[in-house]
Amino acid sequence: MINANVLNLFDQTIQQAEVRFENGRIVSIVARGKENPSLPYLLPGFVDAHVHIESSMLTPAQFARLAVVHGTVATVSDPHEIANVLGVPGVEYMIQDGKRVPFKFCFGAPSCVPATAFETAGATVSPKDVRRLLGMKEIGYLAEMMNFPGVLNEDPDMMAKLRLAQAFNKPIDGHAPGLRGEAARRYAEAGISTDHECFTYEEAREKIDYGMHILIREGSAARNFEALIPLLAEFPNRIMFCSDDKHPDNLVEGHINLLVKRALAKGHKLFDVLQAACLNPVLHYRLPVGLLREGDAADFIVVDNLSDFTVLRTYLNGEIVAENGQSLLPDLRSEHINQFNCTPKSPDDFTCLAPGDTSAVRVIEALEGQLITNALLEPVTPVQGVVQADPARDLLKITVVNRYQDTAPAVAFIRNFGLKSGAIASSVGHDSHNIVAVGCDDESICQAVNLLIEAKGGVAAVGKGEQHVLALPIAGLMTDQTGYEVANHYTSIDKFVKNQLGSTLQSPFMTLSFMALLVIPSLKLSDKGLFDGDRFQFVSTFGKIG
Repeated sequence: MINANVLNLFDQTIQQAEVRFENGRIVSIVARGKENPSLPYLLPGFVDAHVHIESSMLTPAQFARLAVVHGTVATVSDPHEIANVLGVPGVEYMIQDGKRVPFKFCFGAPSCVPATAFETAGATVSPKDVRRLLGMKEIGYLAEMMNFPGVLNEDPDMMAKLRLAQAFNKPIDGHAPGLRGEAARRYAEAGISTDHECFTYEEAREKIDYGMHILIREGSAARNFEALIPLLAEFPNRIMFCSDDKHPDNLVEGHINLLVKRALAKGHKLFDVLQAACLNPVLHYRLPVGLLREGDAADFIVVDNLSDFTVLRTYLNGEIVAENGQSLLPDLRSEHINQFNCTPKSPDDFTCLAPGDTSAVRVIEALEGQLITNALLEPVTPVQGVVQADPARDLLKITVVNRYQDTAPAVAFIRNFGLKSGAIASSVGHDSHNIVAVGCDDESICQAVNLLIEAKGGVAAVGKGEQHVLALPIAGLMTDQTGYEVANHYTSIDKFVKNQLGSTLQSPFMTLSFMALLVIPSLKLSDKGLFDGDRFQFVSTFGKIG
């Protein structure tokens, strides 16, 4: 039994009450009077409405150990990262690992594996596979429909997957960055009910008019909170909070609780904020998560007050799973499954040979806090037919190396990573998760890539006579080490990249991981070449000025 100030999110009241629970469920909530500020506050737990667990570099069991400390009791989790590497067995791996802890994972059936036909992935998830997944009780929805051109053009595979989700009466998540007007209306009318990719107020407002729910995203790379939070006051029943992709160091610092605090600090109404953080995801996705009603699962959090919102305890099924900043979930090891078939490379593999009339190269311009990029045309002067990186101009090389088979690496140019020497590499490369590397010279790039080939996945940084690797032996995406160990190791590498190699990005590895994500414009690189995300076609690395 707990005596506290209980927040009722349905009638938007606060009163002192005794909450009794047995066998994992709330049996009674007995009012004892008006709010008593000397008592702690009891409210439903937070829900991350869209996250790729794999981006934390942690297994589901280890992710949960960190999340519960911050009052998170559930996630709506899209396992398409591991699905791109291992297919349906990868999805099943995530489900089974998640079952080892009481955290409420709701996994989706990946809709776009591979994300496009313009890259090499490790697996395909067909409509037949989606049917099988949607038939599982652990699968709560059809995960983000990234191929919005396929929806608009009524691609048979995409339409079959949409129909399957509707037949199973399960929600369909969207992914349509920048889609506006008639195209956005048609996308929503196909049955797609959410979007977490909006990056302007106007875009999100339009999609709400078309019937969609908007997920305000604040992750390690993409940060749209400031642009979209004004929507909360206007449409509290249509807004949710999500992280999408969150690296372990950021997860140690906080989760959805940080968005709650920021929204309150901006003057938003308490119950509007909690509706987005706690209530709307449970109702929209029909999650088996308690909402502090008699008969509900005893899933809730205790906070010190309604201004600091410090999480004192987190309960799942009536059991304390975190208390005073310490996780009480077990530290579990997991099976290591993977697919990594390429062999070591040589520096010559990353040479960029230019046609004789080349006077410029197309350049990916990475943007801080965004997944979209700009496409630039920069003048270059080939030397003996070779175009080199030019760190003095922040003109670096980027490469994508196929990890599933031995093929020639794709090479292009990129700006805004700010490296002055060395290279960084990652086998977390959305969405096919080939090796992505950025560097100042071919030798450093090759060294960083080979470190990951040897480790069968991870993140690496080389330069100044040093080399650093965080191995991710589970699908080249995750490790089963504790979140705090992984966060410390990752933070060390991240500091080396910023302080020693000179990167100016807030999260260089997270930004790197999205430079091969072709479904988000404008210019990206796959293992097959440079890709124009606006025209949805390959383009030459080389061009002319004048």
